[in-house]
Amino acid sequence: MKKTKSRIYVCHTFYHVYVAILKEMKVVRQTPAKQYQKADIALSSISTDFEHLGDRLEKTRIFHKVFALDEKREDFFPELAKYRKSYNNLLKHMVNRIIFTKKLAKCEIPYLQVIDFAAYKDIYVFCDSDPIGYYLNYKHIYYHAVEDGLDCLKNLDDAYVANHGHFRLKTWFSRLNLIFIMNGWGKYCIDMEINNRSVVPTDCPRFVEEPRKPLELALTSEQKKMMIQAFIEEAEDLMEQLKPAREGEEFACFLTEPHPVDVEARKRVCLDVIAQYCKGYRVLIKPHPRDAIDYEVLCPDAVVLRGRFPVEVLNFFEGLHIKKAVSIVTTALNNMDFVEEKINLGASFWDAYEDPEKHAYNKKAGLTMADK
Repeated sequence: MKKTKSRIYVCHTFYHVYVAILKEMKVVRQTPAKQYQKADIALSSISTDFEHLGDRLEKTRIFHKVFALDEKREDFFPELAKYRKSYNNLLKHMVNRIIFTKKLAKCEIPYLQVIDFAAYKDIYVFCDSDPIGYYLNYKHIYYHAVEDGLDCLKNLDDAYVANHGHFRLKTWFSRLNLIFIMNGWGKYCIDMEINNRSVVPTDCPRFVEEPRKPLELALTSEQKKMMIQAFIEEAEDLMEQLKPAREGEEFACFLTEPHPVDVEARKRVCLDVIAQYCKGYRVLIKPHPRDAIDYEVLCPDAVVLRGRFPVEVLNFFEGLHIKKAVSIVTTALNNMDFVEEKINLGASFWDAYEDPEKHAYNKKAGLTMADK
């Protein structure tokens, strides 16, 4: 089949869209205007409510088309449950997995075939562990995988953790397209793009390093404005929130995360971090886009940033300065150029709030976990 379309980015989070824009803006800068063909973007609703992001993207005209993609979780199809049973017998386990891999892809066809993926010269998939990865491999369509979050494999290498028993055997099955393993191990995955190879505790021959920081630094003034327009609905209101209430006042910012899963534990994490690390500062809270806690109720004296957007976008607001920022494991902290002091507490901070086994993923699989 002739490839008539240029590129499409398949995104599952706001951060994915941010990186997709960075990548597309690089193409714009490097391609002569007469040769440039705009890419498309697909926003999957499987794990994120993008709200009005699609509308704003269309207004910026960064992409040619903005698609809404209705991927379904596997539990949407009850007939698949029997193939997800855990067996100690390796043969039974692999047979079930082979069947599941094909059946999930087939179940997704009515929801994913709205986009003619086979027509694209390049497909970039963020988080190919979602059904889109199964679907593309089932349809024998080649694609590029892109890391889910900045250096996210440092703390959770999904491919290895989910398959660490008989890993080599399972990757062999995946390369034959009998089962599917994400993050560069699928037969039709061309490569797996990561920010920093040195922090990843495992090795995949398809890993390719594509640092994010140079993409940000290369943005033109006009591209920075477009980035803000894409993510921030009311930029002036946001800047008003970030103004000191009095002369000499300094902000300390806490970046929340959708972890621990238990909401009450997550609330305690926030309150304790503020008490221990933000004393003497005006508290600023940047909720994670998938964190549904109402922090204005939990912390009425804090400034809670409104809107759902990747914190990296704040780099493009001129003159912004925050004295201190605190996070647990989110690597977005490292990308906040407007912060003077950065404190990453590490995954062990969660030990006091939940069973450490629930978040020590790499460690349980025998990998060295990057605590900080």
